[in-house]
Amino acid sequence: MTMTRQPLHRRRPLTALSLLLVVLAMSLGPTPSSAAGTDWWNPTARPAPDSQINVTGEPFRGTGAQGEVRGFVDAHNHLMANEAFGGRLICGKPFSTAGVAAALKDCPEHYPDGSLAIFDFITNGGDGRHDPDGWPTFADWPAHDSLTHQQNYYAWVERAWRGGQRVLVNDLVTNGVICSVYPFKDRGCDEMTSIRLQAKLTYDMQDYIDAMYGGPGKGWFRIVTDSAQARRVVEQGKLAVVLGVETSEPFGCKQILDVAQCDRADIDAGLDELYDLGVRSMFLCHKFDNALCGVRFDEGGLGTAINVGQFLSTGTFWQTEKCTGPQHDNPIGGAAAPGAEKELPAGVEVPSYDDDARCNKRGLTDLGEYAVRGLMKRKMMLEIDHMGVKATGRALDLLEAESYPGVISSHSWMDLNWTERVYRLGGFIAQYMHGSQQFGAEAARTKALRDEYGVGYGYGTDMNGVGGWPAPRGADTSNPVRYPFRSTDGTAVIDRQTTGQRTWDINTDGAAHYGLVPDWIEDIRVVAGQEVVDDLFRGAESYLGTWGASERHEAAVDLAAGAPATASSAESNPFTSYAPGRAVDGNRDTRWASGWSDDQWLRIDLGSTHTVGRVTLDWERAYAKAYRVEVSADGTNWRSVWSTTTGDGGLDTVLFAGVPARHVRVHALDRGTDWGYSLYEVGVHGS
Repeated sequence: MTMTRQPLHRRRPLTALSLLLVVLAMSLGPTPSSAAGTDWWNPTARPAPDSQINVTGEPFRGTGAQGEVRGFVDAHNHLMANEAFGGRLICGKPFSTAGVAAALKDCPEHYPDGSLAIFDFITNGGDGRHDPDGWPTFADWPAHDSLTHQQNYYAWVERAWRGGQRVLVNDLVTNGVICSVYPFKDRGCDEMTSIRLQAKLTYDMQDYIDAMYGGPGKGWFRIVTDSAQARRVVEQGKLAVVLGVETSEPFGCKQILDVAQCDRADIDAGLDELYDLGVRSMFLCHKFDNALCGVRFDEGGLGTAINVGQFLSTGTFWQTEKCTGPQHDNPIGGAAAPGAEKELPAGVEVPSYDDDARCNKRGLTDLGEYAVRGLMKRKMMLEIDHMGVKATGRALDLLEAESYPGVISSHSWMDLNWTERVYRLGGFIAQYMHGSQQFGAEAARTKALRDEYGVGYGYGTDMNGVGGWPAPRGADTSNPVRYPFRSTDGTAVIDRQTTGQRTWDINTDGAAHYGLVPDWIEDIRVVAGQEVVDDLFRGAESYLGTWGASERHEAAVDLAAGAPATASSAESNPFTSYAPGRAVDGNRDTRWASGWSDDQWLRIDLGSTHTVGRVTLDWERAYAKAYRVEVSADGTNWRSVWSTTTGDGGLDTVLFAGVPARHVRVHALDRGTDWGYSLYEVGVHGS
């Protein structure tokens, strides 16, 4: 497939918006740099009044001694979530041409006292009442526990960049069902329409910042579309911004009564469009089961509310089953959610669930597998957080079968037992923005794996993501953050952050907005130690390493494709063929099936001798519990190179030291079902 790719350097013309912003900045009264022309990190004209940055010192540039980039990575943020859910769920904007007072302004229905801040009291308890005024007083927001107010004002993002962050993933986000049931909105609820708008506004925010620095390409906020471009941006000391997507029905791929509302053509068209928008990573499902995959459940009352949304969206509630391995989804629980449950039709109730059935019955669908392969084809990265473990396991199977490294867990929503599997592939992991004590404990739990695989660590702030953020540890704590403090690299001095008449302190305010990310990192250093921060400072290099490896990935030649195949037996059927060749024909709609007895084999002649080191086996439901992979040079003398007695079906990737072989045989010894053995496809690859 031919795709239109973004150019390596995205140079946008000086738009009417850019010109307007230059004029606006001048008319509001420029705040000149203290050394214009030399302090490249200070804008030549910042609108006044505006938020303060409260960081001094030149941002670090260049690479480390080994040529690696340095800096923190936020792998999960939502800069433009105020445009999601109908446009009135998250109040305030990350920037406005009319200035800070217009940007940091509450939703109109929140005036005069927050009585109609419905989502605020649903998520935060109480009655939702608050002082709606933002600029300049900020009496009640932003706050670490206020989930409906803007946390990503551009100047706060600038402060995080000045404090050492060098990569930011902006996940374009929305949810059509939440939009449809929320009473306040100023636009339609189509998810892809919102995604397009958020992508456009991210580029507009880049223009807005560029205008302060003299024109296109001169600002610190740089949207990047490949890893090499991102590295150049970081080496210049600027912030590389990557676009991702986190939405419940991508490409319109919802399911109603278990019937998919999209097809493969929709997926291809959707992936191509997202790629052309600059998107390079995405979730396939989020909160609600869709036509691609089943989700990882939410817990408690929130889980009940989302399960109601699942029913309203799809016509079915979540369905659970007993897990087949140590991984499991979150417990749904039986907590009530009266506000949501009243939306159900008369006579319909949220079902109860067995305590020992913790896994979503819905896994990765055939369309979901097609989407995963589509991401690999386009060198994009798959986000596995929010996928149920059944879907995640199959997705990792697919990635392992192709040795594809492009897998991301960006904010602690996958089962923790998958950590090594992600690292083994070459993927990247970030932890949710927990409080410093919890963050440090989780970082310590996985420290040995990071050291073993030589990788850095990331955080996912999920700002504007309705998740909640670190609470203050208190002014009387024995080990507070002491202001001012130095950045991790030592070049910047960071003081308390002031916007308008409000000054925030991480000790007493917690992580109230994005500008306090450097303060939170300092809190981690104080509480959890420098070693955790050092791993985080290597995060940008590791994230870009995963991205770059995905771009360079080339599908290995399948030596078995179309090769002659024989078998010990083949199931007889008057309507279809289950001949051995069906397992090497490249078509997953066909398969080889054996007779219904234990000792069976499938043999493939590669035509000539090759060095073989990887075999993939895509089992139908009739799988082998015990089997071995054997090789031969002459088709007579065989030796085993790999075996198992704990097979569980699905997609197996068998790895072994490369050996010369012309013939490869899958020798099945013990059936996992009452049927025989059945394989959709067998692949044979070099070492």
